[in-house]
Parts: sequence; structure tokens; C-alpha cells
Amino acid sequence: MSDPNGTDPLDSFDEIIAEETDRDPDLAVIEAGSRTLRTQSGGPPQADVPTRPEDPEVDKALREVEAELATRWGETKLEPSVSRISALMDVLGEPQRSYPSIHITGTNGKTSTARMIEALLGAFELRTGRYTSPHVQSITERISLDGAPISAERFIETYQDIKPYVEMVDGQQEYRLSFFEVLTGMAYAAFADAPVDVAVVEVGMGGSWDATNVIDGDVAVITPIDLDHTDRLGETPAQIAGEKGGIIKQDATVILAQQPVDAAQVLLKKAVEVDATVAREGLEFGVVARQVAVGGQLITLRGLGGEYPEVYLPLHGAHQAHNAAVALAAVEAFFGVGEQRPDPLDIDTVRKAFAAVSSPGRLEVVRRSPTVVLDAAHNPAGARVTAEAVQEAFDFSRLIGVVGASGDKNVRGLLEAFEPIFAEVVVTQNSTPRAMDADELAAIAVEVFGEERVQVEPRLPDALEAAITLAEEEGEFAGGGVLITGSVITVGEARLLLGKG
Repeated sequence: MSDPNGTDPLDSFDEIIAEETDRDPDLAVIEAGSRTLRTQSGGPPQADVPTRPEDPEVDKALREVEAELATRWGETKLEPSVSRISALMDVLGEPQRSYPSIHITGTNGKTSTARMIEALLGAFELRTGRYTSPHVQSITERISLDGAPISAERFIETYQDIKPYVEMVDGQQEYRLSFFEVLTGMAYAAFADAPVDVAVVEVGMGGSWDATNVIDGDVAVITPIDLDHTDRLGETPAQIAGEKGGIIKQDATVILAQQPVDAAQVLLKKAVEVDATVAREGLEFGVVARQVAVGGQLITLRGLGGEYPEVYLPLHGAHQAHNAAVALAAVEAFFGVGEQRPDPLDIDTVRKAFAAVSSPGRLEVVRRSPTVVLDAAHNPAGARVTAEAVQEAFDFSRLIGVVGASGDKNVRGLLEAFEPIFAEVVVTQNSTPRAMDADELAAIAVEVFGEERVQVEPRLPDALEAAITLAEEEGEFAGGGVLITGSVITVGEARLLLGKG
């Protein structure tokens, strides 16, 4: 992002540090990051969440596509097989084989890590395609080219292009292709049509039988594994790792975030079986140092090719620093750093890439006075890191929670993770059939928080209004805040209600 004179404020990062000769070096770096950020329109990079198309005809056509996709199995109804997506790829001419790919699985942090990988690859002048899920507000977010969601027109065109082939496969299979399988086919076809230099692909769920797993990723990234979707993936980290390890392919490079011991053992065994090279966070790469800065943090990373100091990341929390380390190692591995080439990546390019990263709905500030923050944490592990990050990054004197969760999640564990930081919680529900009933959620919340700290507002607009009113009771300058969380869907709907998109 440039200033009105056309200069890039990030170019002055080193100069700002050099000017601070009479101060503690670490403080100088923090101030440099803060001042650099403030020149960028007063805040972090704007999240790339598209709005509805302005053209009524395009909007109508997109709604028709969305309606057709909605007739298929949803993302929570699965038949563990890649037979249908494989058949679709076959009739499409195997588009997923026309570009190299980086494949990402794990329990939490996948989308943020994918966005960081995409930013790094783009900064090194590669054309990227990114496929992530679920979306925050618009279905078109799921398929990105060159760092931005594809246009509604291109989304519609891609769907229409593959629709005859989808219907052909539907007629040959026991079950029709699911919503997620069709979108995966669209993404792979769009990437081939672009064409992209590299695809960055996030699994939908698991790994072995996930629809995305018809690619053979040159680099397999596994973010931290925890308990989620236990009814489908397994009841222990080791069992879940067995499913997620299915993305590790012959002779690939595996970038392994910090894992529970039993999960790490399973993943390392799988890597040995397929002659994959493994780089482990905390051993071959990792976070050397991190300090809070305005709007994010300054981090020093150790990559596969050496150290990358004073990297500004406009995202909050230790977990995002670890995601950054994983992303950097993945891109180094893709370029052969540490194996074919000894030198690290260009530090200035790495800094500019990370400074431009956004991750909508991940500790995203959408309002001030009082401060309203969105975070898509939807399981206990995600809630714990969010709670830690909120305490580190924000100086709230009183924090009100708005929680709307899905009925198939560990809601008690989610609420218990937030209990220490919420003064009060407003429980609600989003508009999807998966949403837990607000009264059912309230019953669990009362057991965790006590009746006097729980308010029930079944309609999300009412819940937002109630929470903001509670936060404002502290007074305009007293530091009250609101955190909206519990589900990506809840966050997306709240984002729209608060005027973002």
C-alpha cells in the first residue's frame, strides 16, 4: 500500500530503525514497525472479503449457482472416498497435474498459513492460486488468483464450464458429487485455466480422503493437530494424524508444525514410508523472538536457510507467529532452500510479503469505541490461543463475548477457554441449520460462567447490540471491548452486520 506520493512506506523500515540510534535497539524495531503500519491508512492491510456483485444480473447468476450448489451434500455430510473427485478430474483432463502445489492440513491455523504462503510466493513473482475453506462472507473467497478472490463473473463462468462434466460424473456414481467436491473441481480447473505457477491448497477435513487429496503436493504442510471432528477423524491426536498424514506423498517435503508427541510419531512414520523429507518446527525452523507492535507483532524467524530478523506481521498472537514460521519454511522448501540451495530467501522481499498479510475473521478489529473484534475460533484449541492473543494484544478493562457455535462442536471446551477473559457472555446463534440453539448454548454457558454472567439473544443483531451496550457501560475511554466468536459463520454474519462488506 503506497502513500499519496506513490512511495511504499515499507521501503523506509530500515531507515526508521537507523534513525532510532539513541534508543534501545529492540524498542527501535518495535517503533519502526508501528510507524510503518500507521503510514498505511492508519491500520493493517484491508481484508480481501468481496461484497455482493453490484451488477444485478451478475448477482442473480451468482445466486443461481449458489442455489444449485446448495442442493448437494453439505460440507458436514461426508462419504470417505476420493472416487467421485477422481472421476471428475479424469473427465476434466487432470487439471490438478498442470502445476506444482503446496498442500496444507492440520486442526487450526490452516487458512492463515495458506494466506501467508500465498503472500510470500506472490512477493517472489509467482502466479498463485489459493483454495481455502470455509468462507467468511462470500463463496468466491474460497478460490483466489494472484492473492485476490476470483470475481463473481469468473466464479460463475468456471461453474458453467465444469457443470456438464459434474453432471456426467453424478450419473456414474452411487452418490452425486458434494458441494465441497464441486468447488474443489472448480478451483483446480480455474488454476489450470489461469494458469498458475503454484497452487496453495487447504484441505476441507482430514487428509487421506479429503476431496483436495487428488493433488500430489510437492510440499505438505501440517499445522498443529488437536481434537476436532472426532466423530470422523478419530478420538486421539494420533488417530487424527493418521488421517491428516494422507497428504504426505512420495518424495515430498513435509513442514511439520509443533505437534503432540503421539501425532508427531505417526506423521514421521508416514514420511519415512514414502521417502519424504521432514522439517520440524523447533528443530529445523521456528520462531526465534517476537514482540508486540501496534497492529501486530515484530518477529524473528529461523528458516531452513538461516535467520530472518525484524519481520513485521500485522496479525495478533503467538499462534500467528508460529503460522508465519511454518509458512516461511514451506516456501523455502518449495524453492529448495536448505537442500538444493544454501542461501536464505531475500529478507526485504520476505518482510514486504508478511507486512501485507491479512486474515479476515482472525482477531480482526471491525469497530472502535468500543473496540469490536472478530475471531473464528470454533474449537477449544483455537479458543485457547485466541484468549491468550487477546490478553497480549488488547488492553481491555472489560471484555464482552458474543458466542454463536455449531452444534457438532465441543462447545463446553470452547466456553471454558474463554471464561477467564469474558466479564459477561451473550450467547446467540447464526442463521445456518448447523447452529446450536441459543437456549441450549445458554444452558452450557450458565454452567461455565454462572447465571449472572450470561445473556441470551437468539438473533445475532440483537446479540451484537446487547454486547456493545454492555461494553459501553464502562464509558467511552474505559477500555471496554467485544469479541465475537464461536464459528466462521457467526463471524461472517457479524462482519456483514457491522458494515464490513
